[in-house]
Amino acid sequence: MPESAPHRRPLPLIGMAQGGRSRRTCELRCGDACFHPAPNTSDNLYFGDIFAKALSRRSVLGAVAVGAGAGALGMGAPALADPDRGPGRPKPAPRPTFRSVLPNNDDKVTVPGGYDHHVIVRWGDAVLPDAPGFDVENQTAEAQSKQFGYNCDYVGFHQIDGDRGLLWVNHEYTNENIMFRGYTNGDEADVEHIRVAIQAHGGSIVELEREGRTGKWVLAGGERRYNRRVTGNSPTVLTGPVAGHDLVKTAEDPTGREVRGILNNCAGGMTPWGTFLTAEENFNQYFVGGDGVPEADKPALARYGIPTSGNTYGGRRFDRAEERFDLARHPQEANRFGWIVEVNPFDPGFTPAKRTMLGRFKHEGATIQVAADGRIAAYMGDDERFDYIYKFVSAKKYREGDTDHNLTLLDTGTLYVARLTGNSPEEEIDGTGALPADGEFDGYGDWIALATDTESFVDGFSVAEVLVHTRLAADAVGATKMDRPEDVEPSPVTGKVYVALTNNTAREPGQADEANPRAANKHGHVLEIVEHGGDAAAEAFSWAVPLVCGDPEDEDTYYAGYDKSKVMPISSPDNVAFDKDGNLWISTDGQPGTMGINDALHVMPVEGRFRGELKTFATVPVDAEACGPLITEDNKTVFLAPQHPGENGTFEAPTSVWPDGDFPRPSVVCIWHKGGQDVGR
Repeated sequence: MPESAPHRRPLPLIGMAQGGRSRRTCELRCGDACFHPAPNTSDNLYFGDIFAKALSRRSVLGAVAVGAGAGALGMGAPALADPDRGPGRPKPAPRPTFRSVLPNNDDKVTVPGGYDHHVIVRWGDAVLPDAPGFDVENQTAEAQSKQFGYNCDYVGFHQIDGDRGLLWVNHEYTNENIMFRGYTNGDEADVEHIRVAIQAHGGSIVELEREGRTGKWVLAGGERRYNRRVTGNSPTVLTGPVAGHDLVKTAEDPTGREVRGILNNCAGGMTPWGTFLTAEENFNQYFVGGDGVPEADKPALARYGIPTSGNTYGGRRFDRAEERFDLARHPQEANRFGWIVEVNPFDPGFTPAKRTMLGRFKHEGATIQVAADGRIAAYMGDDERFDYIYKFVSAKKYREGDTDHNLTLLDTGTLYVARLTGNSPEEEIDGTGALPADGEFDGYGDWIALATDTESFVDGFSVAEVLVHTRLAADAVGATKMDRPEDVEPSPVTGKVYVALTNNTAREPGQADEANPRAANKHGHVLEIVEHGGDAAAEAFSWAVPLVCGDPEDEDTYYAGYDKSKVMPISSPDNVAFDKDGNLWISTDGQPGTMGINDALHVMPVEGRFRGELKTFATVPVDAEACGPLITEDNKTVFLAPQHPGENGTFEAPTSVWPDGDFPRPSVVCIWHKGGQDVGR
């Protein structure tokens, strides 16, 4: 079938949540966030309310404009990732030429013709040398602490040399219904099952080796001295301004500096100095007893989605295994989660560090770009309906090769939140997704400073309060409410920054704005940011929306102006990545619910005349989400992590048997071209 007529195979949307995920996934991953009122009840203005006021500010950002139309928004003068490069438009990336994988509902990973794939590591595989063999019928917490964890999400990879590398994988959450035979939820849950689940969180480091000269990577043999498990119970430390503050002190840790475990780690990032950043996202769902905390603490808990009234002891009951998850007994414990955590894979003795200067919210990830003066910027999204996009800029400069110094960069600097303004009249943004008269959703914006490590810029908030209650601080300064900001990634070629906005079915027509132009936005969109002067440390930027997702045949979709008869469908963009040529890779989370097709990994050029030509590179098994992804620096391998295959089944009645044909196991795969070509060809 020609790609000009993409195949559709809609399915009945039975049991699906408003945003496209299955109801089971919503329950386990984010505590049914979409079935409750959005935690952001602030009265922050929408674009339609501030358009007239914003026009008076445009002279401030005049230096961003270089001409009319898209050029006026900096689109013709892209930011440069390398400050040593001169100005000028980069050469467009080579166009992906593979033939798209067609939409399907198959219980397997499907890749294009000419490609192959390999399952590298599965839930339960040995990570530490003394890990026992995986026995799904007889799981123990001790065994799981040494085995590959559950629900792999973010994937990071550092090549040690040409044929060896270290793979970091997040373990976001657990689905006990398909992990254990006869699992019972709530008060009747088996305590050992809960202990296993806590150990199945966190992350794994596994050493890989290349098979021959191909793009295939396998678990390394030999000593594998870098292999490591970080779990929901592993020692971590708080660093930065919040460390030692009363807001994070507990009976177990009266110093406020040592935390057990990392939880609900979703996306992440890699630093220039060789560490991994892993992001704690929906931590709220692990805590009960919010009705028993002091009244003064309840507004902050509610802003993070923790129930504070009625019976808050239903659902997942981690407190049955560890009482620290009961806020009525330990009201500050929740403040110790929701951070960006730095892990040094090259130092097995390094204690994972929760970098409090980057703020506390439902972090999707954190990705790094070096600014023109050598400081570093970390971009972050807060994955909730109507929440915000953030940036941190370090006070100190990156020093190549000085790991000890670079490990301090994330502890001092400035935390910002984004405010975006459209350049079209209010009446042209009506919530239907129709383009305004200038032919593009675009505008400009600024980064609002919230705090440095020594000074708060938010009235009524100390530095520690800004960082612990970052959502409330951002509410107070009028940040722009977005449609679930998830992964935020700068292009290694142009320096432009791309934000995956997954969806927001709660946005009403009167709440649509130019950066979130569609009401009841079940398919999501992608935002493109160009920093002022191409500098990641800038406090002003321009922006555009190159992709409004959905069925290309629908009028409310937009593929950067490209011919929509020649593109593939996409819904619910979640994680994004780049190849070395600057093509944007987009993985999805929700296509089964919004389109009746399996989730997938797509690729789209964002420069040149093929900008917007979206193709489907891979699809994942039944009920699975396409996570990762990562393209190696040599462009020979794509790492992809199919998360929660068979999510809607049970142990006794699975809906997926991927990857081994018996029961579902979240896993990481690598994909490569059998002819040795770069991926995408």
